[in-house]
Amino acid sequence: MKNVFLVVFAVLLISSCTNKYEKAWGGSIGVYGEKFKAKNAVPYSSLVGKMKSTDKVDAVVTATVESVCQKKGCWMNLVSDNPNDPPMFVKFKDYGFFMPKDCSGKHVIMKGVASREVTSVSELKHYAEDAGKSKEEIDAITEPKEELTFLASGVILFKK
Repeated sequence: MKNVFLVVFAVLLISSCTNKYEKAWGGSIGVYGEKFKAKNAVPYSSLVGKMKSTDKVDAVVTATVESVCQKKGCWMNLVSDNPNDPPMFVKFKDYGFFMPKDCSGKHVIMKGVASREVTSVSELKHYAEDAGKSKEEIDAITEPKEELTFLASGVILFKK
């Protein structure tokens, strides 16, 4: 009886943390990587504000998937609800998990570390190839890019 109570309590605790997102975004499709609590999640637009005063921050963030690596699902770009915020490039801790290649447009909650980084020309070209960009678009990449990046240890993907 004691074990049943503990299992029921754990399920209720986890579901209460993601309940508002489940209702708004049509339920979760799954958890990729580390399981975590979404209780203190902040919108990506809030993270952009925090990153103005620091170079690195541990965070649980909500955002919308703009694009995903079409070769493996090994990275994704996220966008904010604020159209003035730049996209955020996301990689996965220890290359330990991948996202579905058809998750563009869906909402996610991620746990990990946000940082500002300079991405080299060779990396930018590699990611452009993964995204299926044309040779002309890839050849047009000639400068490194300073961008907001996120190393996710876990991602909850939602249906919409």
